[in-house]
Amino acid sequence: MAQQDDFAPTEVLPGTDASRPMQSLDIRFTGSGSEYFRIWIVNLLLTLVTFTLYVPFARARRIAYFQNNTLVGGDPLGFHADPWKMFRGYLLVLLLGVAYWAVSNFQPGLTWIALAVFAALWPALWRASLQFRLRNTSWRGVRLSFVGDLKSAYLSMLPFFLPALVFVLFLPEMEEGEKMAREAAQRSMQVVGLVTLAFMALLPWLFARMKRYQHGGYAFAQERTALKVGAGSFYLLFLKTLGLSIAVGVLAGVVLIAPLFLLGGALAPLLITAALAVIYLLVPLLTMPYVTARMQNLIWGGTRSHKIHFDSSLRFRALFRVTLVNWLLIVITLGLYWPFAKVRTARLKLEAMSLDVQGPVDEWLARAQKSNKGVLGDAAGDFFGIDMGL
Repeated sequence: MAQQDDFAPTEVLPGTDASRPMQSLDIRFTGSGSEYFRIWIVNLLLTLVTFTLYVPFARARRIAYFQNNTLVGGDPLGFHADPWKMFRGYLLVLLLGVAYWAVSNFQPGLTWIALAVFAALWPALWRASLQFRLRNTSWRGVRLSFVGDLKSAYLSMLPFFLPALVFVLFLPEMEEGEKMAREAAQRSMQVVGLVTLAFMALLPWLFARMKRYQHGGYAFAQERTALKVGAGSFYLLFLKTLGLSIAVGVLAGVVLIAPLFLLGGALAPLLITAALAVIYLLVPLLTMPYVTARMQNLIWGGTRSHKIHFDSSLRFRALFRVTLVNWLLIVITLGLYWPFAKVRTARLKLEAMSLDVQGPVDEWLARAQKSNKGVLGDAAGDFFGIDMGL
C-alpha cells in the first residue's frame, strides 16, 4: 500500500477497456444526530472559550466525522489533515481579515488597495483550499487530489471582482456644495444600479466557470474528472429559481393582503406586516431546497471521468420536508437541534448520490497503491493548510 504522503497518478489512461461493464457504487451515511451533537457542543464551547482560535480544530473534527461516516461502495472516506496546519491557514485568513478591517476603518481612502490585494490572493487561497481538502481525503487507501492549475483558478474567479473594480474606476467623488452632492449621488446610484444588473445577468456564467474549474480538477487513481455542463443549464436554473421566488412572493402577498378589501383599512398595517414576514420566511424556505436539489443534480450529474460517472437524484420535495422540520425544531429548541439537522440533511443529500465505475475497481486502485510518485503542486496546500469549505 502506498504511503499516505504519496499521490496516485492523475493522468487518464487510454480507453482500452471501453467494453467493460459499469458497476454502481451506492453512497450511504451512517452518522447519527446524538453522536454529532457531542462533537458539536464541545466544538462550540471551545471556540467561544478560545475566542475562535479553536475553529480549525473544530472544523477538522467535523469533517473527519462526516467523511468517516460516508460509505462509498461500503468503504468509508478517510480524512487525514493535521489540525495544526489548518490552524496556520486560519491565522493567515484571519490576518487578512483584520488588515482589511483596519484599512477600511482608519484609512478609508486606501480601501481599494486592500480589495486589490484580496482579489489577487483569493484565487490562490481557494486553489490551496481545494488541494488541502482533496489531498487529505482517501478511499480504500488511495488519496484523492486536486490538479487544477493556478492560472485557471485566476481566470475562473477574477471576474467576480470586476464590480469592485468598476466602482473604484467610475464612482464619482463626493464634491462640496449641495447641488454637486446631489449630482454625484445620482451618478453613484446609476453606476451601482447598472453594475448590479450586469453582475446579476452574468452570475450564472461566472458560477459555471468556477464550478467547471473546481469539478474539472478532481483526481483519483488514474482518473481526472470534468464537468460536462454548459452555462445555459445554469441560466435555466437561475431563471426557474427567480420565477419560483416571484410566484411565491406574489401568491403569499395576495392571500394575506386580500382580507384588506373585506375587513377595511383598520387592519392594513398588521396585515401588510404579516404578509412581509411570511414572504421573508416562505421564499427562502422554498427556494433554498429547490436550488440545492437542482444544483446538486446538475453539477454532480455532469461530473465524470473516463471510468467514473457520478449521478444525483436529490428530490426537491424530500429536501423541502427535511428543511421545514429542521427549521421548526431549531426554533423550538433554541438552536440545540442544529447538529441533528445537519446530520439529517447530509444523509438525504449523500444518499441521493451514486457513482458508476467501469471495470474492476480493485485493479486501478492496486496500480495507484503501487505508485510512489507524489504531486509537487499539492505541497502548497499542505503547508498552508487552508480549508475554506469550497
